[in-house]
Amino acid sequence: MAFELFGFSVSRPVKDKKRQDRVKSFAPPAKDDGAIVVAEGGAFGTYVNMDGAGKLKNEAQLITKYRALSLQPEAELAIDDIVNEAIVMQKNAPPIEINLDDLEQPKKIKDKIKDEFEHIMQLLDFNNEGYDIFKRWYVDGRLYYHIMIDEQKPRKGIMELRYIDPRKIRKIRQEIPDKTRMIKGSVGNLSTHFNKKINEFFVYNEQGLVDNPEGLKISKDSICYVTSGLIDERAVAVLSHLHKALKPMNVLRWMEDAVAIYRISRAPERRIFYIDVGNLPKMKAEQYLRDMMVKHKNKLVYDSTTGEVRDDRKFMTMLEDFWLPRREGGKGTEISTLPGGQNLGEIEDIQFFLNKLYKALNVPVSRLDTENSMFNIGRASEITRDELKFSKFVNRIRSRFSILFDELLETQLILKGVTNKKDWKTIKEQIHYDFKRDNYFEELKNHEMLRGRFEILTEVDNYIGRYFSIEWVKKQILMQTDDDIEDMDKQMKIEKGEGEDGEDNDDNFGSFGGAEFPAGSPAPASAEYIPTGPELKEVTNTKLRKTNGNDKK
Repeated sequence: MAFELFGFSVSRPVKDKKRQDRVKSFAPPAKDDGAIVVAEGGAFGTYVNMDGAGKLKNEAQLITKYRALSLQPEAELAIDDIVNEAIVMQKNAPPIEINLDDLEQPKKIKDKIKDEFEHIMQLLDFNNEGYDIFKRWYVDGRLYYHIMIDEQKPRKGIMELRYIDPRKIRKIRQEIPDKTRMIKGSVGNLSTHFNKKINEFFVYNEQGLVDNPEGLKISKDSICYVTSGLIDERAVAVLSHLHKALKPMNVLRWMEDAVAIYRISRAPERRIFYIDVGNLPKMKAEQYLRDMMVKHKNKLVYDSTTGEVRDDRKFMTMLEDFWLPRREGGKGTEISTLPGGQNLGEIEDIQFFLNKLYKALNVPVSRLDTENSMFNIGRASEITRDELKFSKFVNRIRSRFSILFDELLETQLILKGVTNKKDWKTIKEQIHYDFKRDNYFEELKNHEMLRGRFEILTEVDNYIGRYFSIEWVKKQILMQTDDDIEDMDKQMKIEKGEGEDGEDNDDNFGSFGGAEFPAGSPAPASAEYIPTGPELKEVTNTKLRKTNGNDKK
């Protein structure tokens, strides 16, 4: 039995229908990839001519503006601070490691995932190119990689990853309506599509998609596409994190040019020549004024290109002297001085827009003053709020950048047969990526957290074995991962003289109450000596001989 509710028909589902057909929605799925939406019938062949050249042109121009902005000295310093905090390049240490502690899979599967992740890092050459890859993604706001596989032997996985200029490729989303329904309401009839089928692909053109929007149609699975997650107000174009810094950067350039022009034009003191021309006619007065100007021209001129001083009469004594004719008015010829600018050293306007540029890029303004800023070492409570916000911003863009590894790892694991698309949705939520850190705020915070954990561990030590297990304490208080616990156990066994298998490899030491001392040394008077090593073997053999003798009797 079916009934109508808010214009929808609700009834018992038919078992042979797919879930996608049963669940209906009038709202299309939200996407933040900036793909161009085309209607049905727009692309079925190898080459596609799509409608949206204006969007492509604007996006290509935006990418060019972002790259030009990143070349400005002030913006480049801010971008370097962000990238250096996000990707820490250290010797003999990968900048990013995969964390599978939350993954509920057997150890064999975890080892395979780790191996495939290392393979992807090698394909990207991330240990050497990680800084450039992250900077390219941060500046452009998007990153494209062509996933190359052996079509004859796909089980080999990804063979090569090739970077694609974002101005030469674009994602296309083709919507195919499945069913149309009329919804009656107080505002009239509304035609809406339910369960639109979506066909996604990419279009590539070697010459770029700005002037010629035709290109080669590429399947979705062949391209790894990662965006910044920022889109414009129309939800059409993908934006870069540099987008909000375009205006401050342009105004900063204008202010610098204005200040430079003002300083050049107002720095020298100018002379004003008032020449008395009496009752001379206009033509003769102008000729007389020119004759006076020629008399005051330079005879010796310094050539800045060659460093020579030569005789030249083409230049005036002062480049911007003013010559003004004066007729009868009670004053004769006069020479006065026009003073230069009085506020040539003021740069508050430039400093204001420079600070605004750093704020637009989420970089603490304190990092701008490299001369007076000091490296502050103290407790986390002494760290400024700007540094805390900057650290959170870096963590946020790290999380977004990690989608690159999710996309590549998904393709690699499916090709290798480790998992399938259905299981990957669950596995992906349990995989995390650990970025190397060198932010001094993070170090101070970790030190304080470690100190607090040790204090709690001292208080909980009396309850271990009664209310808490050792493994729970290691994971919940010391926050150790499974790999950390395994490494610590191996290291402690080695330090105690045991092998990794737990066997004692050192026979020259005895033990008493957990403390070790050389065999043969006198035991403490208040305790019983516990023999170990050769002495333990000798005592054991003696007991065995006595036991065997008693058995014989």
